[in-house]
Amino acid sequence: MSRIIAGAAGGTPLASVPGSMTRPTTDRVKEALFSRLAAFGIIAGARVLDLYAGSGSLGVESGSRGASSVDLVEFDAKASSVCQRNADLINGVLASKVVTVHRGKVEPFLERTAEDARWDLVFLDPPYPLDEVALSAVLAKLAAHLAPAAVVVVERSSRSPEPGWPAGLERFAERKYGETKLWFAEPSVPDAIGPGTEATE
Repeated sequence: MSRIIAGAAGGTPLASVPGSMTRPTTDRVKEALFSRLAAFGIIAGARVLDLYAGSGSLGVESGSRGASSVDLVEFDAKASSVCQRNADLINGVLASKVVTVHRGKVEPFLERTAEDARWDLVFLDPPYPLDEVALSAVLAKLAAHLAPAAVVVVERSSRSPEPGWPAGLERFAERKYGETKLWFAEPSVPDAIGPGTEATE
């Protein structure tokens, strides 16, 4: 069973999506990921976006650790229902509405987002059937809605190729955890002050 690892609701079990329609991030990978994000100093006070949210585990973890707002975007009815349960759980612990669930497809969500909307931390764990061209198109839409020092985390199978980064985004690190690979990117604009380039492993 997945759980919230740390923060205000640390140790709290999370609802999971039934069956195998989603590919939840394991607690091992999640712990390693958030350890790295904490080192970047990016979580506390961040505006977080969790695309293809599944159960909303990554977004809810961010809320527990002090994010100022979290948007979970999930199209599947069962998965978005689980997202809502987990959002209600963390909002109840925090006694404020930090996490909001948006049921719908990722591309239309980004297209209708206000031009001045900016996120500091974005998670993408797209389904494997989403090909690299489609993923690159989503990243291109996302690039217009990032804060200058934002961090984007793309989770894929370790057998998948590196995402095609569109203009406005560049990869600065990658990490492999068994069958999971995480790609870290940041805005590629002159005034961006992100975590900076790291050696890859």
